[in-house]
Amino acid sequence: METDGKNLRRGWTTGTCAAAASKAACLALVSGRFPDMVEVTLPGGQRPSFALAMEETGEGFAKAGIVKDAGDDPDVTHGALIMSTVSRGAAGSGISFKAGKGVGTVTRPGLPLPPGEPSINPVPRKIIAEAIAEVAGGETDFEVEISVADGEKIAEKTLNGRLGILGGISILGTTGIVIPFSCSAWIHSIWRGIDVARAAGLTHVAGSTGNTSEKAVQAHHDLPEIALIDMGDFVGGMLKYLRDHPVPKVTIAGGVAKMTKLAQGMLDVHSKRGLADLEALAKVAAEAGAAPELVERIAAANTVAEAFALAGKSGLPLGDPIANLAWKTAAKVLRDPQIALEILVYNREGRLVGQAPFTPSDHSESLPLSV
Repeated sequence: METDGKNLRRGWTTGTCAAAASKAACLALVSGRFPDMVEVTLPGGQRPSFALAMEETGEGFAKAGIVKDAGDDPDVTHGALIMSTVSRGAAGSGISFKAGKGVGTVTRPGLPLPPGEPSINPVPRKIIAEAIAEVAGGETDFEVEISVADGEKIAEKTLNGRLGILGGISILGTTGIVIPFSCSAWIHSIWRGIDVARAAGLTHVAGSTGNTSEKAVQAHHDLPEIALIDMGDFVGGMLKYLRDHPVPKVTIAGGVAKMTKLAQGMLDVHSKRGLADLEALAKVAAEAGAAPELVERIAAANTVAEAFALAGKSGLPLGDPIANLAWKTAAKVLRDPQIALEILVYNREGRLVGQAPFTPSDHSESLPLSV
């Protein structure tokens, strides 16, 4: 694929690597030999092949490992050694899965797997089972233990702990393919965070664009960790999922620049999707009562942060009208009288500089520009 004029390589999910390792290990278990290369079939029909990074046999088991190649995606699991140990199971047991070292275990409800299960998601389990069937013939009773070298450390860079997945990473993938910079893993983590919060019976979740706003909104509302949704730039992705999986109270918290972009109608607030319109921000300032000189200075500012600083020095509460406009953008997505929506705007120091209070998201009356 091509992004910004550069050809980017696609890669393989942890689920695909686990399936390839499992197929190689199963082949060694039933035939006594490891393949030079191992192919697996993905949900879309593709058949990638992999070289083994490690192989081992012992009494009643075989073990193989694949090094994950995420292509050109900045995936935290890129280069990880994904291993599968396959042994024969009890008659009639079918294929059972275990979490080896470096693979997490589910401890909270709301995820695709119940508490107590190894965090090997349903699609990877299906790919693994089909891969084993290709080499095992009529044999169907196997125990498959997936492990990941340094998986516990890698998991610290993910949201697994917040989701209640403890002990390592998750084995993931819906297509088996990693598309560079698709951010699908992030979107799915937003969805799973909402699922966990709903399963825990929470009535209030808060999506934040970054660490500063997340810490600030947690302190502002005294929220438990599982109520915090790391939505990053994907405001629209979070809101659309909440529209179909509602929670009574939703807070969106972010810095002045990203909330200004939301106020200007952008649901993806990444800098690559466009910059905030400073002239439009200057018009908001004028409608909020800014003097003509201040309006000109805001329009000519280098950044939104500078514009807010100029407004602050002049005593103009620019954050409130921006929060109200951001509320309107977000409410159009939710459109649900049972979901009360709040917007909180923070500066770089985590100080609250603007707020649109909880209001049903189908509210027909426009919020005022200033409060």
